[in-house]
Amino acid sequence: MSKTSRTRSKVRQSRALGIALTPKAARALEKRPYAPGEHGRTRRKTDSDYAVRLREKQRLRAQYGLREKQLRIVFEEARRLPGLTGENLVELLEQRLDALVLRAGFARTTAQARQMVVHRHILVDGKIVDRPSFRVKPGQTIGVKQRSEGTEPFQVAAAGGHAEVLPKTPGYLVVDLPTLQAKLDRRPKRAEVPVTCEVQLVVEYYAAR
Repeated sequence: MSKTSRTRSKVRQSRALGIALTPKAARALEKRPYAPGEHGRTRRKTDSDYAVRLREKQRLRAQYGLREKQLRIVFEEARRLPGLTGENLVELLEQRLDALVLRAGFARTTAQARQMVVHRHILVDGKIVDRPSFRVKPGQTIGVKQRSEGTEPFQVAAAGGHAEVLPKTPGYLVVDLPTLQAKLDRRPKRAEVPVTCEVQLVVEYYAAR
């Protein structure tokens, strides 16, 4: 798929889910804040309970760029932990390496953050980690490989080039952008995570299956 096709796909997906998955999609949603297609303006008036729960689950999946199997595995883990399952789910997902690379401002989108990890540009405690799903533990540091620091994407990031399109750095991350260093200070709390999702509806979706 070409870059243009991927962009169109993300814009269409963003309109269908009612959330901006990329900065370009955010601009598109401002102009057309309704689902794509002939009946996009009116379709949601008759959504069933199942459709509402499904869309909420799809929203969460899309914001983290996950496959269904990946999300289900983390959900099952979240259900086994003490506390509220929905909150546990988001807090576990937020400890993914690609999610934290995005939150730190090293990348502009989830897809770019994942690419940085897969292409072995990202370090955790000084060692290369190339798995986007790697779960960062509180106290661990995230950085950029020295040979990669001078490349354009990371130079843009170090200069704060993504600040206008990303949410404010959450409190569980300590970030030094000029040096491309970040530390997960503590486990994220759902209320702080900049993700649009009614997590209880996601729990209800899986509980009914």
